[in-house]
Parts: sequence; C-alpha cells; structure tokens
Amino acid sequence: MELTLLGTGAPAGLPRPDCPCAACATALGPDARAATALLLDGTLLLDLTPGAAFAAARAGRSLGGVRQVLLSHPHDGPPVEVPAGLPQPGRVPDGRELALLTGHRVRAVAMDAPGTGYAVSGPDGQRLLYLPPGGAPAGLEEGTAQAEPYDMVLADVVGRPDALARLRSVGAVGPTTDVVAVHLDHDVPPGAELRRRLAAAGARAVPDGTTLAVGAYEDVPDVPLRTLVLGGARSGKSVEAERRLEAFPDVVYVATGGTRSGDGEWAARVTAHRERRPGSWRTVETCALVPLLKDEGPPLLIDCLSLWLTDAMDSVGAWDDAEWADGGERALRDRVRELAAAVRETRRVVVAVSNEVGSGIVPATASGRRYRDELGRLNAAVAGECEQVVLVVAGQALVLRG
Repeated sequence: MELTLLGTGAPAGLPRPDCPCAACATALGPDARAATALLLDGTLLLDLTPGAAFAAARAGRSLGGVRQVLLSHPHDGPPVEVPAGLPQPGRVPDGRELALLTGHRVRAVAMDAPGTGYAVSGPDGQRLLYLPPGGAPAGLEEGTAQAEPYDMVLADVVGRPDALARLRSVGAVGPTTDVVAVHLDHDVPPGAELRRRLAAAGARAVPDGTTLAVGAYEDVPDVPLRTLVLGGARSGKSVEAERRLEAFPDVVYVATGGTRSGDGEWAARVTAHRERRPGSWRTVETCALVPLLKDEGPPLLIDCLSLWLTDAMDSVGAWDDAEWADGGERALRDRVRELAAAVRETRRVVVAVSNEVGSGIVPATASGRRYRDELGRLNAAVAGECEQVVLVVAGQALVLRG
C-alpha cells in the first residue's frame, strides 16, 4: 500500500489560528501541519479536511480516484465542503468490516474516546492502523488475540502515548512496526525537540505531503537500552524520565527513597510522582538495584541514583572520617563499580534519574562535600555505560550523548 499524508496536524492545524504560543510561533515551513488526512492508494481517504484537494495536488496526487471517504472523529466547526466527485464521508460502526472493490478491507476499531480507529488491510496483505486524535483502542488487555504486528501505525503519540503502550502490550506494535505520529499539536515545540521525544517512544514524524510505502523498512532510531537523566532540583528530570517510558507497557518504577514517617514534604513529593505515573506501572521500593538490572523483564525507571548513593554511603559509614578511611571509601567504590557493571550488562530498557549537584554552591560541611564528590563519580560511572545521557535544565532536555 502507498500512503500519502495530506496533513499530519491536530484538527485545528499547527500553528493554531490566532495562537501566540512559542510552539505555534516556530511551526513554520516543514513544521507547519494541516489537520491529519490520509490518502491510501489513491482510492481510500481517511478523514476529509479543509483544502484536501489542494493538499493532494501539492503532494502530486489526485482525489479523482477516491471511492470511499471515512471519518475517524467528530469534526468541530462549520461543515467541510465535499469536493466535486468525492463520495459523501461516513463512519463504519465499531467492529464492522468494509470490503472495497479495490481489494482493501477496513475494520472499525472501538476507541475509549469519541472517534473510530481504522485497521486497513491492502490487496497485497500489508496492514496499517489509524487512530483518531486523543483516542486509544478500547478493550485491549494482555492476552487479547493479535495475529501479528501491524506494518504501520499512525496515532496521536504525543497526546496519547498510553495508546502505543496498549498496542505494544498485546503485540499489535512490534520492533518492525513503523510508528508515525499524527494529529500533532502545539503541546511540544516542533523540530528537534519533537523528533527527540518521538524517537524515545520508537516513533517518528514526517512533513505534510509525504508518501510512505506501508511495510517498507524505515531506519527509525532504536529506543536506547540505557539512558541517564541528570538535572538539578525541580529541573523536570523525573518528568523527562517518565515521558521516555510512557509509551511502553508494564514499566517497573524503582523508588530508592523509601518511606519517611512524619515527613509531610516527602509524602507530598511521593504522592505527586505517583499521580503522574500511568496506572499500569508497578512500583518497587528498594535500593537493591543490581539484582533488578540482572533480571530479565520490562523496562525499569530508577528514581533516583542520588538516594541510592545516600543509602550506600550510610551502609559503609561514609559520614565518619575514621570509618571512611578504614575501608569505607574502598567499600563504596566497590558498590559503584558493581552497579556500573550491572548497567553495562543489563538486557532491560533502563532509564535512571540522578541529581547534578556539582555546579552549585560548595557545601559548607565536609560530609556535604564528600557526598557531592561521590555523586559526581557515580554519575560519571553510570553515564559511561549508557547509550544516551540527558541533562535537564529549566524543563529543557539537553542531549549530552546519543
């Protein structure tokens, strides 16, 4: 199947009309996007948007051969004029299948939000799935029958990353699936930042007017196996780490801070973190990171290495100068080497968070300076074993490696 994306933006387009935000102000040239509409093999149009005929012409395509127009979601605003010669748009009832004379078969997929997804099989057997904006397939659970992964999935990856996680959990999205982000809005600055976030989810975006061959190999960047996210206090490092895994199912969130009875501020922080996480994630409270890294299993999000170091320094007596000199320093070095080796050898996807404290005020106490120095050494050791290292400053991720 040959697919032309007449538009790849949100229903209001990008930039949005009369929106003064920074993302809209920089959505120019190839980053400007009309509302998403797909033309399949010149015969099937998924979503009719204003200016579809002009968009097709700009892409070197014609709507003259379209035999079916299907809508995936309610369209707000004035009715869209149907170009002359096009059939009237319609929607297929959930669960029903439509067979076209062209050899395409279209099955309507129920959503958890207003709209309909469409699973399309081409005459030559290629399969794609198109999801509406803000929607995820309903009723998907582990064990749901799925013959094989789709060749291509077009979905609202930025707005509903959990949709991708659900599809991965049932095998509908696999390592060879080409995941293309559509319905792109102004929630993420366009250009490099958008590409970076999509790559972390195993997805990509293409400009309006792009023609893709469904089932053809695309050199999409692999999701990094090991990522270290650094940042200062309230920099947004935990949000960045969580964002990197929200499109994956069954993530294990490793909380190294434990519980602190009577500490209201700590309890509020823990609650805020829990409320941000997807409900499908499982939380493990432990500082025993090495066994987790050695085990097979779903992705790990470790938050954070700074608290792991505090626990390790407590256990070796690092705060007492005599104990530190009498084997404590050597014992801590061994623990850091063991952790770095486990990161190096792990087969799991790992995103680890750590504080970057060496660029601020010099601690007033010897123990504070010792902790600062050891955290710098730990961060360097773990970073050396990661494919990607990111520094978060004021909520902005700066890629240091990868």
